Amino acid sequence: MNYERWRHYARAWLLHFFGREEQAFNEFAIAFRHDPTNVQAARHLAFIAAQKKRYDLAEDWFQTALRLAPDDADNHFNLGYVREQMGRPRDAATSFAEATRLNPSLDRAWYGLGLAYAALGEHAQAVTALDEATRLQPMNAIAFYQLGMACHKAGDAARTEAVLERLVSFDPKMARQLVRDSGREDLAKHIPELPF
Repeated sequence: MNYERWRHYARAWLLHFFGREEQAFNEFAIAFRHDPTNVQAARHLAFIAAQKKRYDLAEDWFQTALRLAPDDADNHFNLGYVREQMGRPRDAATSFAEATRLNPSLDRAWYGLGLAYAALGEHAQAVTALDEATRLQPMNAIAFYQLGMACHKAGDAARTEAVLERLVSFDPKMARQLVRDSGREDLAKHIPELPF
């Protein structure tokens, strides 16, 4: 048993629990140096770096975690999120796509993939990804809004209307936002008058 690794890892976990992130980061780094196969320490280092918006460091640590556990869909998703925050939608799409390949039921990865494709102007691919996100989360109004916008930008007027009608059924406010942001005032007829 690697006593030093466990001592520093436990200390890091407690510091993280009490919100002392910089100290926790340093202790996780020491724990990782004592055991460079410790994927949990690498994940914690990546999360802390991402929370601090140190995305380049977070990317490095997520990649380290993925070298140790390449089939971890959640880590691929997290790497995609970090890359999206860094303004690299193509790299983010690659990570999100790998997350969906490894875990097809990971709705947030489908959503991230849709947003990445939308940022790249690849609206047909965005529609495909967001379709899956809304299938997995049928009451996620934000995902339906993004799907409606992707359909609109892909030039599919009928599909935009169908998405709006579905959105109206459970979130009229978000449906109103879709009409406003898409400029499709002709679809306002589907939105009931709200009392507020």
